[in-house]
Order: sequence, then structure tokens, then C-alpha cells
Amino acid sequence: MEMKRMIRIAFSSDNHFDVNRVDVATMLAAQADYLLRQQVQWYLIAGDLFNDFQRSQQFVVDLQAKLGTQTHVLWVAGNHDMVHGISFDGLETGHFEGYLHNQYVDLPNSDWRIIGNNGWYDYQFAAAVPDKTLADFKTWKQAYWIDRTIQQPMSDPERSDLVLKQVQAQLKLAQVAKKRVILMTHFVPRADYLPNLPTNRFWKMAQALMGTPRLGQLVEQYQVERVLFGHLHLHPAPKVVGATTYYDQAVGYGLKRINEWQATDFISEWYRDTFLLNLPEK
Repeated sequence: MEMKRMIRIAFSSDNHFDVNRVDVATMLAAQADYLLRQQVQWYLIAGDLFNDFQRSQQFVVDLQAKLGTQTHVLWVAGNHDMVHGISFDGLETGHFEGYLHNQYVDLPNSDWRIIGNNGWYDYQFAAAVPDKTLADFKTWKQAYWIDRTIQQPMSDPERSDLVLKQVQAQLKLAQVAKKRVILMTHFVPRADYLPNLPTNRFWKMAQALMGTPRLGQLVEQYQVERVLFGHLHLHPAPKVVGATTYYDQAVGYGLKRINEWQATDFISEWYRDTFLLNLPEK
């Protein structure tokens, strides 16, 4: 009996190379070596490589050059990637190598399609915070959150509306084409991923900026099979909800002030957090 050929995909997110103060050239070489040894064909990065889009994009280009034709690198931008080096229009319409926002790639010899969207947030995850208005969340964001430097021509809820419109259009196209979908986004699509910290006043406000539950509802409506996201550095196991398996493969921060790692160094943590998925070819 002939063995069915498999497509091997690797998931990662939130490497935060600059925040973690790692030697980028060394890490790039180590990651490329691992991906090649593991015979990965598609490497998906769900955002937050650097606090600068140009550095993030250059990393993707350099990694792709190191990997050659065996492994294809795809990524979406997280909020950290957006704080420098890119405009709103550039994020929405720019054509950069490997950048998959509001685009898709069909995997050869399969019925799988990878859809990318950066995502955004609409404050709904903090809807239960008493006596807070949309204006309160916006004011808090401008005072305390790194995203205050990100320029956009609309409100956060309006930007979320745009994201949902884009994702729904892509999911409709995939449905018509009878494609099984891997959705890659940066922000959190489900409330049950958020920790319940009722006495943490900072977190009560910060959860407003984690994502939108409406994306999870859209995923459920279209029976999306796989969803990769990041933004939360909590290292959860893959979670199955209905027809969908969710993956949050964030590396997170390994600093004295904030240490979210389970390993003692960056590359060991990246090995732990990188998820390898095998999908059958046709």
C-alpha cells in the first residue's frame, strides 16, 4: 500500500527579536536549519517579529533566501510590526514578499488554502468592564499601549469591521472553490483564551485590545478548520472548538522584567513553541 504524501507546515508567532535582544543573524540561521531538517514546506508567522515593519519584512526576505525552494515563508503583521516603518495604506495594499494580509495561497496537490489577515480589535473582549465607554478604552490605549503610535484613518471598531469584511469575503471565495482553510491572523479570535484576572486593573483594560470575538463567530460560521493566531503569550495547547482547531504559538518575552518562557534561551523556546502540522496531499 502506497504511503500518502504529506504537506508539512510550521506555525509560529510573536518572536519579538528586538525586544528579546537576540542576535538576529544567529537566530535566522538556527531557524532555517531547523525548518530544513524538519522538511517543512510552509512556515507561517502570525506577526510580531520586530517593532518595525521594514525589519520584519527584511527578516522574512532573508529567511526565505536562506531556505531556498524547500520552505515557503508567509506572514501577517502584528501590532508591534505596525508601530514603525509602514503606513495604514501600506499594510492594506502593499505587495511584499511573503506578506499575506487579505490574500491567500493555495497549497499545491491539495484542497487546502491559507488565508492571511492581520486582524484588529474592537474592545468587545472588555465589554463586561463596568462603567467604561469606547472613549475610555481609546484614552487608555493612547496613554499606556504601544499601539498609540500606529496611524489609522478610522476608529478601532471600524478597523475591526474592515477586517471582518475582508475575512468574510475570503472565506466566501474559499467556500465557492471548495477549499479547506487555514486562517492566519495576529489577534485573538475567542474570549475563552483570555485569562480571568478580576483584580488586575491593567489587564481589565488591556483585554479590550486583544482582538474581537466576532472573528471567532465568523470562523464558526464558515467552519474554518485551522486558525493560527498570536498576541497572547500564554503557550496554550491547540484547542478544538467545533470544527476548528486553534493554535497560539507565540514565543513571547524572555526578559528579567517579564519572563514568559518555559525554556532558558530564545532558540530553545522557539523550538518548544513552533507547531508542526502534517496535512495529507490529494
